Amino acid sequence: MNEKSNIAGLDNANYALERLRELIAVSAFGRDGKLPTERTLSERLGAGRREIRRALEVLEAEGLIWRRQGAGTFLGQKPDSWGDHAASLVPGTNFMEIMEVRLRIEPQLAQLAAMRAKPSDILRMRETCAKIYERTDADWRELWDGSLHRLIAQSAGNQLFLSLFDVVNRVRQDPSWQAVRERARRLDDTLKESRDQHAEIIDAIAARDPSKAGEAMRNHLLTLQERLIRQTSMDHLDHGSKGEI
Repeated sequence: MNEKSNIAGLDNANYALERLRELIAVSAFGRDGKLPTERTLSERLGAGRREIRRALEVLEAEGLIWRRQGAGTFLGQKPDSWGDHAASLVPGTNFMEIMEVRLRIEPQLAQLAAMRAKPSDILRMRETCAKIYERTDADWRELWDGSLHRLIAQSAGNQLFLSLFDVVNRVRQDPSWQAVRERARRLDDTLKESRDQHAEIIDAIAARDPSKAGEAMRNHLLTLQERLIRQTSMDHLDHGSKGEI
Protein backbone atom coordinates (compact mmCIF):
# COMPACT_ATOMS: atom_id res chain seq x y z
CA MET A 1 0.00 0.00 0.00
CA ASN A 2 1.32 3.46 -0.91
CA GLU A 3 1.26 5.70 2.19
CA LYS A 4 2.47 8.84 0.42
CA SER A 5 1.38 11.96 2.23
CA ASN A 6 -1.34 14.09 0.68
CA ILE A 7 0.62 17.13 1.69
CA ALA A 8 2.80 18.22 -1.20
CA GLY A 9 6.44 19.01 -0.55
CA LEU A 10 6.97 16.50 2.26
CA ASP A 11 8.75 14.01 0.02
CA ASN A 12 12.06 14.60 1.80
CA ALA A 13 14.32 13.16 4.45
CA ASN A 14 12.47 14.84 7.33
CA TYR A 15 9.19 13.32 6.22
CA ALA A 16 10.83 9.91 5.77
CA LEU A 17 12.45 10.17 9.19
CA GLU A 18 9.16 11.09 10.85
CA ARG A 19 7.27 8.23 9.21
CA LEU A 20 9.98 5.69 10.02
CA ARG A 21 9.94 6.78 13.67
CA GLU A 22 6.17 6.24 13.73
CA LEU A 23 6.49 2.75 12.23
CA ILE A 24 9.22 1.80 14.70
CA ALA A 25 7.12 3.10 17.62
CA VAL A 26 4.18 0.86 16.73
CA SER A 27 6.36 -2.19 15.94
CA ALA A 28 5.19 -2.22 12.33
CA PHE A 29 8.04 -4.42 11.15
CA GLY A 30 8.41 -8.20 11.26
CA ARG A 31 9.00 -10.46 14.23
CA ASP A 32 12.70 -10.65 13.40
CA GLY A 33 12.93 -6.83 13.46
CA LYS A 34 14.22 -6.67 9.89
CA LEU A 35 13.23 -3.57 7.94
CA PRO A 36 12.15 -3.74 4.30
CA THR A 37 14.63 -2.74 1.61
CA GLU A 38 15.21 0.93 0.80
CA ARG A 39 13.26 0.46 -2.42
CA THR A 40 10.27 -1.03 -0.58
CA LEU A 41 10.34 1.73 2.05
CA SER A 42 10.51 4.32 -0.68
CA GLU A 43 7.42 2.91 -2.36
CA ARG A 44 5.57 2.45 0.92
CA LEU A 45 6.25 5.91 2.28
CA GLY A 46 6.19 7.79 -0.99
CA ALA A 47 9.66 9.23 -0.40
CA GLY A 48 12.74 9.12 -2.60
CA ARG A 49 15.35 6.44 -1.99
CA ARG A 50 17.97 9.11 -1.23
CA GLU A 51 15.70 10.55 1.46
CA ILE A 52 15.07 7.08 2.87
CA ARG A 53 18.79 6.43 2.99
CA ARG A 54 19.46 9.69 4.84
CA ALA A 55 16.69 8.99 7.34
CA LEU A 56 18.12 5.53 7.99
CA GLU A 57 21.55 7.04 8.60
CA VAL A 58 20.04 9.27 11.30
CA LEU A 59 18.21 6.36 12.93
CA GLU A 60 21.40 4.30 12.88
CA ALA A 61 23.36 7.13 14.53
CA GLU A 62 20.69 7.27 17.24
CA GLY A 63 21.01 3.56 17.89
CA LEU A 64 17.46 2.75 16.78
CA ILE A 65 18.56 0.55 13.89
CA TRP A 66 21.69 -1.22 12.76
CA ARG A 67 22.87 -2.56 9.42
CA ARG A 68 24.83 -5.61 8.36
CA GLN A 69 26.25 -5.74 4.85
CA GLY A 70 24.50 -8.38 2.79
CA ALA A 71 21.92 -9.10 5.49
CA GLY A 72 19.85 -5.93 5.73
CA THR A 73 18.71 -3.35 8.30
CA PHE A 74 17.40 -4.30 11.73
CA LEU A 75 15.71 -2.63 14.69
CA GLY A 76 17.67 -1.97 17.87
CA GLN A 77 21.34 -1.55 18.57
CA LYS A 78 23.96 -3.50 16.70
CA PRO A 79 24.91 -6.72 18.51
CA ASP A 80 28.38 -6.78 19.95
CA SER A 81 31.18 -8.84 18.46
CA TRP A 82 29.95 -11.90 20.38
CA GLY A 83 27.28 -12.36 17.72
CA ASP A 84 29.74 -12.21 14.84
CA HIS A 85 32.07 -14.56 16.70
CA ALA A 86 29.19 -17.00 17.30
CA ALA A 87 28.32 -16.94 13.60
CA SER A 88 31.92 -17.84 12.74
CA LEU A 89 31.78 -20.82 15.10
CA VAL A 90 28.80 -22.50 13.42
CA PRO A 91 30.61 -24.28 10.54
CA GLY A 92 33.09 -25.99 12.87
CA THR A 93 30.71 -26.85 15.72
CA ASN A 94 28.80 -30.10 16.12
CA PHE A 95 25.80 -30.78 18.34
CA MET A 96 27.86 -32.65 20.96
CA GLU A 97 30.00 -29.56 21.55
CA ILE A 98 26.87 -27.44 21.90
CA MET A 99 25.31 -29.88 24.36
CA GLU A 100 28.52 -30.10 26.41
CA VAL A 101 28.50 -26.32 26.87
CA ARG A 102 24.76 -26.18 27.57
CA LEU A 103 25.15 -28.86 30.26
CA ARG A 104 27.81 -26.73 31.96
CA ILE A 105 25.90 -23.44 31.75
CA GLU A 106 22.15 -23.97 31.91
CA PRO A 107 21.84 -26.01 35.14
CA GLN A 108 23.75 -23.23 36.93
CA LEU A 109 21.48 -20.63 35.36
CA ALA A 110 18.43 -22.55 36.57
CA GLN A 111 19.91 -22.63 40.09
CA LEU A 112 20.46 -18.88 40.07
CA ALA A 113 16.97 -18.32 38.66
CA ALA A 114 15.54 -20.28 41.61
CA MET A 115 17.21 -17.76 43.91
CA ARG A 116 16.58 -14.57 41.96
CA ALA A 117 13.57 -14.89 39.64
CA LYS A 118 10.72 -12.48 40.33
CA PRO A 119 7.12 -13.70 40.48
CA SER A 120 6.53 -11.92 37.16
CA ASP A 121 9.47 -13.83 35.64
CA ILE A 122 7.99 -17.14 36.74
CA LEU A 123 4.59 -16.20 35.31
CA ARG A 124 6.23 -15.41 31.96
CA MET A 125 8.03 -18.77 32.06
CA ARG A 126 4.72 -20.59 32.51
CA GLU A 127 3.07 -18.60 29.73
CA THR A 128 6.00 -19.18 27.38
CA CYS A 129 6.08 -22.89 28.23
CA ALA A 130 2.41 -23.17 27.31
CA LYS A 131 3.13 -21.46 23.99
CA ILE A 132 5.57 -24.21 22.98
CA TYR A 133 2.83 -26.80 22.88
CA GLU A 134 0.06 -24.75 21.28
CA ARG A 135 1.17 -25.89 17.83
CA THR A 136 3.19 -28.75 16.42
CA ASP A 137 5.17 -27.14 13.60
CA ALA A 138 8.93 -27.14 14.11
CA ASP A 139 9.55 -23.41 13.70
CA TRP A 140 6.94 -22.52 16.31
CA ARG A 141 8.20 -24.99 18.90
CA GLU A 142 11.84 -24.08 18.35
CA LEU A 143 11.09 -20.37 18.69
CA TRP A 144 9.21 -20.66 21.99
CA ASP A 145 11.50 -23.35 23.40
CA GLY A 146 14.45 -21.03 22.89
CA SER A 147 12.48 -18.18 24.43
CA LEU A 148 11.75 -20.21 27.57
CA HIS A 149 15.38 -21.17 28.07
CA ARG A 150 16.46 -17.57 27.60
CA LEU A 151 13.87 -16.36 30.13
CA ILE A 152 15.39 -18.73 32.67
CA ALA A 153 18.88 -17.48 31.81
CA GLN A 154 17.75 -13.86 32.05
CA SER A 155 16.09 -14.49 35.42
CA ALA A 156 19.41 -15.70 36.81
CA GLY A 157 20.47 -12.07 37.07
CA ASN A 158 24.04 -12.53 35.85
CA GLN A 159 24.86 -10.53 32.73
CA LEU A 160 28.09 -12.38 31.92
CA PHE A 161 26.33 -15.73 32.17
CA LEU A 162 23.56 -14.39 29.94
CA SER A 163 26.11 -13.27 27.32
CA LEU A 164 27.63 -16.75 27.27
CA PHE A 165 24.17 -18.26 26.93
CA ASP A 166 23.40 -15.96 24.00
CA VAL A 167 26.53 -17.07 22.15
CA VAL A 168 25.54 -20.73 22.47
CA ASN A 169 21.95 -19.90 21.61
CA ARG A 170 22.99 -18.22 18.36
CA VAL A 171 24.97 -21.28 17.36
CA ARG A 172 22.04 -23.62 18.05
CA GLN A 173 19.79 -21.43 15.88
CA ASP A 174 21.70 -22.58 12.81
CA PRO A 175 19.27 -24.32 10.39
CA SER A 176 21.31 -27.53 10.30
CA TRP A 177 21.19 -27.79 14.10
CA GLN A 178 17.45 -27.16 14.15
CA ALA A 179 16.91 -29.80 11.46
CA VAL A 180 18.65 -32.44 13.60
CA ARG A 181 16.57 -31.43 16.63
CA GLU A 182 13.34 -31.76 14.69
CA ARG A 183 14.24 -35.22 13.38
CA ALA A 184 15.14 -36.26 16.92
CA ARG A 185 11.69 -35.22 18.11
CA ARG A 186 10.13 -37.64 15.64
CA LEU A 187 11.91 -40.71 17.03
CA ASP A 188 9.08 -41.29 19.49
CA ASP A 189 6.40 -39.36 21.31
CA THR A 190 8.56 -36.78 23.08
CA LEU A 191 5.91 -34.10 23.48
CA LYS A 192 4.61 -35.11 26.91
CA GLU A 193 8.09 -35.85 28.27
CA SER A 194 9.36 -32.45 27.14
CA ARG A 195 6.34 -30.67 28.60
CA ASP A 196 6.74 -32.47 31.93
CA GLN A 197 10.44 -31.66 32.10
CA HIS A 198 9.87 -27.98 31.37
CA ALA A 199 7.15 -27.87 34.03
CA GLU A 200 9.48 -29.52 36.55
CA ILE A 201 12.17 -26.91 35.93
CA ILE A 202 9.73 -24.02 36.34
CA ASP A 203 8.12 -25.56 39.44
CA ALA A 204 11.53 -25.91 41.08
CA ILE A 205 12.37 -22.29 40.29
CA ALA A 206 9.00 -21.19 41.70
CA ALA A 207 9.65 -23.26 44.84
CA ARG A 208 13.01 -21.49 45.33
CA ASP A 209 14.83 -24.83 45.23
CA PRO A 210 18.16 -24.24 43.41
CA SER A 211 19.33 -27.83 43.73
CA LYS A 212 16.16 -29.27 42.25
CA ALA A 213 16.02 -26.62 39.51
CA GLY A 214 19.59 -27.36 38.43
CA GLU A 215 19.00 -31.10 38.45
CA ALA A 216 15.75 -30.77 36.49
CA MET A 217 17.51 -28.69 33.84
CA ARG A 218 20.38 -31.16 33.67
CA ASN A 219 17.99 -34.11 33.20
CA HIS A 220 16.14 -32.21 30.48
CA LEU A 221 19.34 -31.50 28.54
CA LEU A 222 20.61 -35.07 28.97
CA THR A 223 17.34 -36.35 27.52
CA LEU A 224 17.78 -34.07 24.52
CA GLN A 225 21.40 -35.14 24.13
CA GLU A 226 20.40 -38.81 24.11
CA ARG A 227 17.80 -38.20 21.40
CA LEU A 228 20.31 -36.30 19.29
CA ILE A 229 22.86 -39.12 19.58
CA ARG A 230 20.24 -41.65 18.49
CA GLN A 231 19.19 -39.48 15.57
CA THR A 232 22.70 -38.81 14.29
CA SER A 233 23.47 -42.53 14.54
CA MET A 234 20.41 -43.25 12.41
CA ASP A 235 21.47 -40.55 9.93
CA HIS A 236 24.91 -42.15 9.56
CA LEU A 237 23.38 -45.58 9.02
CA ASP A 238 20.97 -44.17 6.46
CA HIS A 239 23.75 -42.41 4.53
CA GLY A 240 25.84 -45.59 4.67
CA SER A 241 23.06 -47.76 3.28
CA LYS A 242 22.44 -45.30 0.46
CA GLY A 243 26.11 -45.40 -0.42
CA GLU A 244 25.98 -49.19 -0.79
CA ILE A 245 23.14 -49.08 -3.31
